[in-house]
Amino acid sequence: MFTPNGGSILITEHFEERSLEIEQSLLPLRCVRFIREDFKIEDAKEVVSEAYKSESQTKTLILGAKSFTIPAQNALLKILEEPPRNIVFLLLAPNKSTFLPTVRSRLSLTQEHSEPHHEPIALCLRTLDLSSLFTWVKEHEKFKKHEAKELIEHLLYHAAHVEGLSLTIAQVEGFEKAFRLIELNARVQSVLVMILMNFLKEVKRAR
Repeated sequence: MFTPNGGSILITEHFEERSLEIEQSLLPLRCVRFIREDFKIEDAKEVVSEAYKSESQTKTLILGAKSFTIPAQNALLKILEEPPRNIVFLLLAPNKSTFLPTVRSRLSLTQEHSEPHHEPIALCLRTLDLSSLFTWVKEHEKFKKHEAKELIEHLLYHAAHVEGLSLTIAQVEGFEKAFRLIELNARVQSVLVMILMNFLKEVKRAR
C-alpha cells in the first residue's frame, strides 16, 4: 500500500479509487480529499485554506484530478515547498506530464503503472542544423495537445538519456515553458522551434 512520505506525487490511472484506499490506510490520522475532474485555481485556494488550519497531528491533503491547470499549480508552489506544520500533500494524476517541472521538483514521485514507452526521435541534437530542425518540426506541426505533450516528453528523454546531453539551464527552462505553452493552446510548431533553438545555439557555440 502506498503511503505518502512528506510531499508526494502518485501517478495512477485510478486516482479517485486510490485516494479512498490511501485515506483508509492512514486512519486514524485525518485526511481531506480534493478530487476533481480538472483542478482549477479556486480548488487550489480551497486547499491552501485547509492547509493553514492548525493541526496537532498529521493531516494529509489528497489532491486528485485528470488535469491540473497552470494557475492552480502556480498557486500551490509556495505551500508545497514550505508546508505548514503537520501537513502532508499527496497529488494524484494519470500522467506525470500533467505537472509542471517546478511542482515535480518539490515532491517525490511514484509511478504505479509502467513507464510510458518513449518513441524514438529521428533527430540528432548534437549536430542539429536549421534544415533538420525545420524538417522535423514540420513533420509534427499538426499534433494535437496531448500528442504534443507526449512528443515533448519523448524529446526530453531523448536529449537526456539517448544522447546523454547535460542540459543547460536555458534548455531545461525551454522544456518547462513548452509544457505551459501547449497547455495554453499555443501553436505546436512554434513551441517545438523554441525548444530546438536552445539546442541549435549550443551546437553553434561548440563549433
